[in-house]
Formats: sequence, structure tokens, C-alpha cells
Amino acid sequence: MFTNRNDLLHRNLAQFNYGVAVTDVDGDGDFEWLIAGYGFPNTVLKWTGTAFENITPSALADAGRQAIGVAAADLDGDGDEEIYILNTDSFQGKKLFADRLFDRSEGEWTDLFGLPAHRAVMNLTAGRSVIAVDRDGDGIYGFFVSNYGGPMRLYELDEDGRLQDVAPRVGLALTTGGRSAVSLPLLTTRMDIFAGNEDGPNFLFLNTGEGTFEEVAEIANITDANQHARGLAVLDANDDGLFDIVCGNWEGHHRLFLQNFGGKFEDATPPEMAVPSRVRTVIAADFDNDGYEEIFFNNIGQPNRLFARRNNVWVSINIGEALEPNGLGTGAAIADMDGDGRLELLIAHGESAMQALSLYHSPQNDNHWLRILPYTLYGAPARGALVTLIADGRVQRRAIDSGSGYLCQMEPIAHFGLGGVTEIERVEVRWSDGVVFILDHPGADQLIKVRHPYGV
Repeated sequence: MFTNRNDLLHRNLAQFNYGVAVTDVDGDGDFEWLIAGYGFPNTVLKWTGTAFENITPSALADAGRQAIGVAAADLDGDGDEEIYILNTDSFQGKKLFADRLFDRSEGEWTDLFGLPAHRAVMNLTAGRSVIAVDRDGDGIYGFFVSNYGGPMRLYELDEDGRLQDVAPRVGLALTTGGRSAVSLPLLTTRMDIFAGNEDGPNFLFLNTGEGTFEEVAEIANITDANQHARGLAVLDANDDGLFDIVCGNWEGHHRLFLQNFGGKFEDATPPEMAVPSRVRTVIAADFDNDGYEEIFFNNIGQPNRLFARRNNVWVSINIGEALEPNGLGTGAAIADMDGDGRLELLIAHGESAMQALSLYHSPQNDNHWLRILPYTLYGAPARGALVTLIADGRVQRRAIDSGSGYLCQMEPIAHFGLGGVTEIERVEVRWSDGVVFILDHPGADQLIKVRHPYGV
């Protein structure tokens, strides 16, 4: 499936890396890779047309910290994404180094947590993942932090522009062995939150539509309390129009939780997929543009794995050069940086030994594709929006990624493979505020940017 293209990564040195996110760091309208460095600088890699160059601003490099998780979203409604970098110097509980929350103004990056007004709300608990959440659908996001051994947090700006942790008053400040999280309209039309935990049950926070959340994991049959969650991915795994969850469990049985129309989940993991591994990131994406998503498991110290649906059964397929039997995978993300309509896969390594990044291209073929990039009211990527494509009698659904994969965040684009299909009936974009925009008969093989109908 995958071909190694490390030759495109200039000065790709071995170091300790963790999470990977995709956002527009330099404000030019194109996306870059942002890789968390643990005791090493964070790294921003930009596609120049021939290679990926390091363009890391000195403030974001932040070499003195121990970064593991990273996510981006528009926190203040200015149309640009802020960047949350989760640092940790302890396995659980209290830590010494706070997280960073970088805001760009006039080309300069400022850590909001470093401002005197915000020091009282700094996260000094060992976190494991961070995601973006627009809990009330207004196009302005908060950052949800999945902490280990301390209360989970949701950072937002108040009316005076000050950071606040609203988790206690919205029903999110639970304490457990937090590991991973995703947020999307999973059971409701708003952004719900599924949190994968270690040494305890998973959480499923239902968005009440009133700005608060209700924890319903046990009712939904998705607690999986005896496992140790790591990577998460969301997809419609059986074409029934509902989103399902893939949960990679550390050295335990992996899960494919299928959602039914009653809002409950059932474990429908095929035996081959369930086999335990030292899993980190899990990604669902259509890497070969055949119209069906694959599921990628990134492992640390063990070969990576790739699954595809064949005759309605999920089976292991040849992963190609991304097997990495000796790879120490700690994070991974996908994007189409070169604009050819095929996804690239970037894998970070580290933890037990220093390793360089790995870049893989998906196979070149004649399959068609369509990519949809929706924006919020304020002109930022609409993370959490739903995009539905209807073509050749089949419906495909994607949620714009707000954070997933464990420590990571994918590109904020709905990527659809079409196989041999070129005639698309329609595409529907639904924002978290319920507004819908319909594209009739868009042409294949292009990226379409969709502005919010009521955007400022």
C-alpha cells in the first residue's frame, strides 16, 4: 500500500517526537505538519513544491519543554487557529511544566498560559491528548484536555478574553487515567466527546444542546473498563449512516464498536483486527481512493497494521513500506500536502529511543476523489462539521477532524475516494450550528472550499 518518501523530508534527524497535527502555521492558507518534540524542538514542516522544509517559528519550537500532544482550533473567532501543545514531565498526576497555548497576532506567537492573568488556570496535570470542541455551535472552539490522574479540562475564552476552565460547570471535570479523545456529532447534532481511558471505563459525553454534557458510556455499552485505550478513529464502518468507533487498546484486544439506531454500541471486531498490540495512533482514511476507508494501526516496537473492508468483512492487507517492524511509533497524521488528491501519512517516533520521522505516500492509481474544506462563521477550519457525499447510489460521511489518533490531529478536510466514479450527485456540509449547505453535481478530482453561508 505505502511507499516511503523520506527523501522529501530535509534535515530529518533522529529525536524524540510524539503527536502530529495539521494546521496553517504561517497564515498563508496552506497547511503544515506540526510535530511535538519531547526534550527537542517542536517542528513545523512546510511543502515547498519539491520537499518539506523546516519553517518552525522560534516561539513554537520551545525546545525546553516535553511536548507530547498537539491540536489546533480557532479559540477567539479571529479566523486563525490557535495551537495547544500539551507538555508532560510525569506519567500521571502533578507535573512541573505547564502546557502552552499559542496565539498568533501580527505574525508573532504568544503563549496565553504565560500571561499573568492566566497562570491560575494553567494545566499542571499530566495530560495525554488534546482536542478541539465547539460545544454550543457558535464557531468558536475550546480545547478539551484528557488528563491522567487529575480532572479533565475544557479551556475557553470568556467575554473579556480571559482563559477559563469551564469543565467543572459543563459536566466534563471527571478524573481517571485519561488517554485519548475525539469530538464530533456522534449521537447528537452537536459535538459529543468520546474519551478513551486507561485503568477504568471510557467516557462518552453527550452534548445536551444547552452547552453542557451528560456522561452516558455505560448506557451506550462502550465503557470497555478492563482495557487500556490509546488511539481512536471514527468512521461509518458498515455503511449504515452511523458513525462507529475504532479503539486501539494497549496490549489488549482492539475494538470496532458499531453504533446501532438506538444510540448503543456493540463490539463487532473481527478476530484479526482484535489481536493485541502495542498500539498508539489509529487512523481511518481512504488511502487508495477506492471509495472505502482503510484502518491504520501504528504500533511502537511492533509492525504497523492496515485493514480494509473486502466483501463487507474487515481483513488485514499489505501495508507496504509502512510496516516499520522496528519503528517506535508515537504519533501519526494524514494530509494531502502536495495537492495530488492522495493522502500522505507522517509517522513520528520516539519514547524508548530516538528515531527520525517517516513519510509515506499512498499508491498512485486512476481512482477519482473529492476533497471538501468547510470554514466556520469566522473563516477558520470548521472542525467537527459533517460532510456527506452521494455518488453512484452510495452515501459516504466524514466528520472534519478535531483531534484523534492519540496525541494527534488530522487535516481539517473531508477526503473522499470515488474509485471509478466521476458523477457526484451532491455534497452536503452541516455545521455544528445546524446550518446546511448543498453542492449539486460538483466535479470530481478537486478541493472545494466551502464558506459558512452566514460567515462574517
